[in-house]
Amino acid sequence: MPLFVLVHSPSVGPSTWQAVAERLRKMGHDAVVPSLLSVGDGGPPYWPRVTSLVRAGVAGTDSSAPVALVAHSNAGLFLPVIASELGRHVACFVFADASVPPASGTVPLAEGDFLPFLRGLVEDDGRLPQWTSWWSEDDVAPMLPDPRLRRLVTDEQPRLPLDYYLEEVPVPSGWDDQRCGYLLFSEAYHGEATEAQRRGWPVRTLPGEHLHQVVDPAGVTAALLELAAAS
Repeated sequence: MPLFVLVHSPSVGPSTWQAVAERLRKMGHDAVVPSLLSVGDGGPPYWPRVTSLVRAGVAGTDSSAPVALVAHSNAGLFLPVIASELGRHVACFVFADASVPPASGTVPLAEGDFLPFLRGLVEDDGRLPQWTSWWSEDDVAPMLPDPRLRRLVTDEQPRLPLDYYLEEVPVPSGWDDQRCGYLLFSEAYHGEATEAQRRGWPVRTLPGEHLHQVVDPAGVTAALLELAAAS
């Protein structure tokens, strides 16, 4: 039985995966949600901090258990390098409404046409505002319709430096020789799901918004278990 390591986007926080982790545990699975809230502390490079925080997050778990690495949003770009640095056997990767890395090389954390938008948000200290404030209320309200959950998610969000999004993450070759699967929530990630399908990965769809794991943890948990078994 694998250890589920649920990696949240550094733009938000671990509460985005906590309800899914709790459901997995209640069903008899081991699950951890490493906190990446301190990724933006200190200067670049930032990706080694991601890998070290994930390693810290799995410390104390059964080191002989295979790992199911699950990522949401742009945390998907870190999964190959996390796997290479984790020191554990990775049984499968699952990308949940997440960016899919190339087979090897490096990958930018933000595409070039998105950078002008980010630069326009930068505040006087060189950091970006919290992620949910990048978008209009019409965008945020459907993602977090429950007021309590919205406060929980929004209050913990970090303010990342712009430099974080200017970084390129190494992608070790051969990472996708392991089993992979894709879980699609939102229309914005339809292209990523199509790429996963092109690569021959199993793809499941739970129609919703980008933070669907927060509002439907039961459905997302069931889909993750299915993908971890089928991928």
